[in-house]
Amino acid sequence: MKMKIGVLGAGTWGTALARLLAVNGHDVTMWSALPEELKSMATTHRHPNLPGMELPASMHYTADMAEICRGRDLLVFAVPSPFVRSTAKKAAKCLPGGQLIVEVAKGVEEKTLMTMSEVIEDEVNTVPDRAPCTVVALSGPTHAEEVARDMPTLITAASPDENAAKTVQTAFTNPTFRVYTNPDRRGVELGGAIKNVIALAVGVALGLGYGDNAKAALITRGNAELSRLGVAMGCQASTFAGLSGMGDLIVTCTSMHSRNLHAGMLLGRGMSGEEAKKEVGQVVEGINALPAARKLAKKYKVEMPIVDTVAGILDGTLPARNAMASLMGRDLKRE
Repeated sequence: MKMKIGVLGAGTWGTALARLLAVNGHDVTMWSALPEELKSMATTHRHPNLPGMELPASMHYTADMAEICRGRDLLVFAVPSPFVRSTAKKAAKCLPGGQLIVEVAKGVEEKTLMTMSEVIEDEVNTVPDRAPCTVVALSGPTHAEEVARDMPTLITAASPDENAAKTVQTAFTNPTFRVYTNPDRRGVELGGAIKNVIALAVGVALGLGYGDNAKAALITRGNAELSRLGVAMGCQASTFAGLSGMGDLIVTCTSMHSRNLHAGMLLGRGMSGEEAKKEVGQVVEGINALPAARKLAKKYKVEMPIVDTVAGILDGTLPARNAMASLMGRDLKRE
C-alpha cells in the first residue's frame, strides 16, 4: 500500500531511509532545519556523505514543520539524539491526533534518562484534547552507507502496539531490507544507545594496537554489561541477543563505517574527546550517550566497568594506554 511519509532529518541515516521508502513506492517528503541542505539534495539528488547514492526524482523537500507534519501516514524522526526533544517540541504543535511516528535515532537523554521514543512521547502526547501519537522504534545493525546501496540489512521495529509495529514493518520491508517486530521497545532502544559506548572502547583498543582477542572480549563483555542493565530496567533478556543488541553491537564495533569506532581509535592514539569529534566530523553518539549510561548504571545498581573506563578516558582521569590494564586487573570472578 502506498503511504504518504515524512522524514525529519537529512543526515545520512534519514536520507538513506527516505530513499528506501521512495524506492518502495511511497510518497516521501524530507524536512530539515537547514534549507540549503535541502536545496542541494533537490538539485543534485545526492547526499555529500553518501557517495554513489542517487535520490529518486519523486522525492520532495521542505523546511516547513507544519507541511512535513500534515497528512502523513507515517512520520520518521531521523534527527540526531541531541535534537530529538527540540524537534519533537516544534512538531507537537502541528501533529494530528493519533499520528504514527517512527523513531530511528539512538540515544538516552542525560537529564531525564528517557529513550528517544520516550522523549518524543513526552513532547507530543501532552497536547490537550488530542489523541496520543504512537511511537515505534526502528533499530538494529544498520549503516546508512550500506542501506543507501541496497546491501542486505535486517532491523527491528519495536513497540508494545503490535499493529503499529507491523505497519512499520510493511512500509520499510523490501528484498534487501528485512524488518522484524519486537514488543520490547525500551530494550531495543537501550541496545542502540549503549552499544555506541562499547564501540568507543573497542576503538580505543584498536588505537592502542591490540588485536582481535581484545576486540572480541570487549564486544562480549560489553553485551554482558548491556544485558545486565536492560534486565534491571525491566527489559527482556532475549532482546540483547538479537538484532538490536548483539547484532548492533557487532556491526558498530567492527565496521569501517562506524563513527564511534573511529572516534575510539583516535582516543587510543592520544586525542581528546573534542579532538576526536572534530576529526570524525559527524555526530559521535557514544560520547553523547555516555553520561546517561553511567547514570542508569548508578540508578539501577549495575556494574559497567567498560562504560566506566571509557568515561575515565574522556574526562582525562584514565590515560588510554592504561585502559586495558585497568580492565584486565579487576578482581577475578565467574563469567
